[in-house]
Amino acid sequence: MKSYHVNKGAGLAGLTVREHDVPVPGPREVLVRMRANSLNARELMVMQGTYPWPILPDVIPVSDGAGEVVAVGEGVTRARVGDRVASSILPYWTEGPFKWEYSKQLGGSMNGMLTEYAVLPEEGIVHIPDHLSFEEAATLPVAGVTAWNALTWGRPLQAGDSVLTLGSGGVSLFALQFAKLFGARVIATTSSDDKAERLRALGADDVINYRTTPDWHVAVRELTGGQGVDRVIEVGGPGTLEQSVKSTAVSGHISMIGWLANTATTIPISALIGNFYTLQRIAVGNRGHFLAMNRAITVNQLRPAIDRVFPFEDALAAHRYYEAGQCFGKVVISHS
Repeated sequence: MKSYHVNKGAGLAGLTVREHDVPVPGPREVLVRMRANSLNARELMVMQGTYPWPILPDVIPVSDGAGEVVAVGEGVTRARVGDRVASSILPYWTEGPFKWEYSKQLGGSMNGMLTEYAVLPEEGIVHIPDHLSFEEAATLPVAGVTAWNALTWGRPLQAGDSVLTLGSGGVSLFALQFAKLFGARVIATTSSDDKAERLRALGADDVINYRTTPDWHVAVRELTGGQGVDRVIEVGGPGTLEQSVKSTAVSGHISMIGWLANTATTIPISALIGNFYTLQRIAVGNRGHFLAMNRAITVNQLRPAIDRVFPFEDALAAHRYYEAGQCFGKVVISHS
């Protein structure tokens, strides 16, 4: 079997492939023949050396993967040979609020999914919807679960609520799709008219081009009759948080997903305290979130937005394409 490896801070040039013996699952472990992976910003952060959580030396990267169970260890009860499953990035966080004891993560402090065969604890696998291909299912573990957690945390989203999504990254697109399943109105921001049309095709009710409308929080207020939105999916970090606060309705929620801006930003304290809202930092999601999300995906026959699929042999090219930041939807690596 072949696996990719990288060291923290080694950059894309440090991504190498090696051959190994196929591993054997131990007690309460399963062996998965990987069929597809998808990329997230955390993969680039690991290679750039900016990822804040612990990273194994010479780690097998990438947290997202889907495949077929080909062997099970002693005592396994949650899977059988032949099951189609996806990985859970935090395999030991099965339910309840996040705690540091659940912080072991695939592609970080544990080996990840960019490999032909992976051994996973049975707690860390989730069966995938029957109507999805392996490539589609591989997009779910981080972006999908994070978006679901962000929309259902605290007071669950209700029909008629309004949601603001930022940009066209994986989490934002899943949040748009899921919000529409709840019957919510979605306002999205983006950088181009072309992406605006794609967002509308996915269900966005209103789209604001933040390049031509830099004070997009004003436009959000106008679109909501001065009230603001009930929930913001905040993925921009310090570069957008101030405007997200100004876009939020009284007693609204801001789910902070990432802190991805490349430059430091000073946010006036007056902006942070000028509204009444709840700000929640989202740590992906647990297995319970994953299962609930999959039920909604199955009932609605939802399909994820995929930008491009690369073969396993071209994993480096997939990372380079993703790093360029021009994709709309998930970048997938297929083992087929």
